[in-house]
Amino acid sequence: MRLHPSLRWVLAALALLLLAVLAWLGRPDRIDQTADAAPFVAAPGQAERGAYLALAGNCAACHTARGGVAYAGGRAIATPFGSVYAANLTPDPATGLGTWSGADFWRALHEGRAKDGRRLLPACPYPSYTQVTRSDADALFAHLRSQAPVVLANRPHALRFPYDTALARAAWQRLFFSPGEFQPVAGQTEEWNRGAYLVRGLGHCAACHAERNAFGATKAPLALAGGMMPLQRWYAPSLAAASEAGVAEWATADVMALLKTGTSPHGSVLGPMAEVVYRSTQHLNDADLRAMAVYLKALPPVAAPARRAEAADPAVLLQGRHLYELHCVSCHGEQGQGAAGAYPPLAGNRALTMASPANLVRVVVAGGYPPGTAGNPRPYGMPPFGHTLTDAEIAALLSYLRSAWGHAAAPVSPLDVLKLR
Repeated sequence: MRLHPSLRWVLAALALLLLAVLAWLGRPDRIDQTADAAPFVAAPGQAERGAYLALAGNCAACHTARGGVAYAGGRAIATPFGSVYAANLTPDPATGLGTWSGADFWRALHEGRAKDGRRLLPACPYPSYTQVTRSDADALFAHLRSQAPVVLANRPHALRFPYDTALARAAWQRLFFSPGEFQPVAGQTEEWNRGAYLVRGLGHCAACHAERNAFGATKAPLALAGGMMPLQRWYAPSLAAASEAGVAEWATADVMALLKTGTSPHGSVLGPMAEVVYRSTQHLNDADLRAMAVYLKALPPVAAPARRAEAADPAVLLQGRHLYELHCVSCHGEQGQGAAGAYPPLAGNRALTMASPANLVRVVVAGGYPPGTAGNPRPYGMPPFGHTLTDAEIAALLSYLRSAWGHAAAPVSPLDVLKLR
């Protein structure tokens, strides 16, 4: 079949346009290496302030390999697109940030670009860190400059094609990222604005508590409406839905307690959030914790995702009840009332009735502990049952818990358990 000459011209023009767009996206970023290139000299107290900010941002969690030196990088971070290896942030001139200026570091946080102009992968939460002010970025840099230099070359990322290309990074930033330093919201209190700055910026809460699209970009990050954490098989619940992890009706002191100690009268944190409390929020001062609580309590409410309602098999519920009596009742009580100061109540616990059963499956299979914190140094934990219960038995147990004591959540199937193990 021969194409009409005019159609060939159109296709040729489109091809040229596509090549032009690709060239524009993939063009190297020119960075003025002379701008603010003077040696960085920390002001008195700046490094100490930066150390506090680094805890608020939980920077060491990603940039420290298991058994490695703090901030020396090398930790593998699994993503749906391959493995990303955290960079060396110590002041070694050959493999770390030793030749970086304050402007270079600010550009990395604010624009997602390295010293040489190379675009950073969004596994680094610069879409949140762009909110960080220049003064806080300089304090963070002062803290990192105060570390002992470690010679550890950055390991190349192991990403699948085309995600390993400069073009893919450029396209991602063009489509999903816009730099923007935090600006206080008029009409809100200073405390609310401080909480917004911490939650949206250094705290990068949206990195977990916002749904992501097929390209790994967060959808409506300010809504904090919940989403599955890629590859971890944990669900970060909505912070704005009363049926999930919303705290609008909580006392401010209870929200602060959860962030400070990992536990509150309403429940405890487990899984990835336990690590956040352990490494980050327990170290924040009460003023910042209160500000975060004020902001989280004021989030506009959103509806939690609903799961299709279906009736559970009575035989399965009976099996689940027997399993509960055999394995769970000694800690959580015959009526799911729990034990104050030790084991959380299950009756009325919204963690059992969320649409996604992911967290329930993870806890029953692998067990878990709240974080050991200064305010809760000896937390009571949950033993793992993944090695003693089959998928069908775990599904029966969870289906019973989601229907007992007035709960009306959808049952869990053995296939759900298999997918989430």
